[in-house]
Amino acid sequence: MTTHDFKLSRNAFGRLVYTAADGAVHEGVVPVRAFPIGAPDDGLSLVSADGHELSWISRLSDLPDETRAMVEKELASREFMPEIKRIQRVSSYTAPSIWHVETNRGDASFTLKGEEDIRRIVATSLLIADSHGVQFLIRDTQALDKASRKILDRFL
Repeated sequence: MTTHDFKLSRNAFGRLVYTAADGAVHEGVVPVRAFPIGAPDDGLSLVSADGHELSWISRLSDLPDETRAMVEKELASREFMPEIKRIQRVSSYTAPSIWHVETNRGDASFTLKGEEDIRRIVATSLLIADSHGVQFLIRDTQALDKASRKILDRFL
């Protein structure tokens, strides 16, 4: 386990406050993942309000429980990327089409403007952008049920 020489707290407005070992205080600190899809818990940077890196965290699990909880809460409030668990149906197999999906955040529907809005991240992961710019993640295409894979294959 790595030891970090900083302290995180929240100010009266709920913003993260970073206190360095030398006593320097930075308000409005933002945690940023280096690899949000491929390795979300590995490589995390705490960045000051003016965009300078204050600290590098190799693994989220290296942080003390209280600090880790604050960082995870901040990340959850900033990141919105529903993960598609099942494709229920699509309006047509030509774009634009309306997709009805089941995500880790509940059922959703979105408009896919074109096949170019489906991007392969790694061999089995896809990122799908809807017409409003919301990114939907399919972490593992092989983990989808057979019907979902069949629909998806028509667009790939």
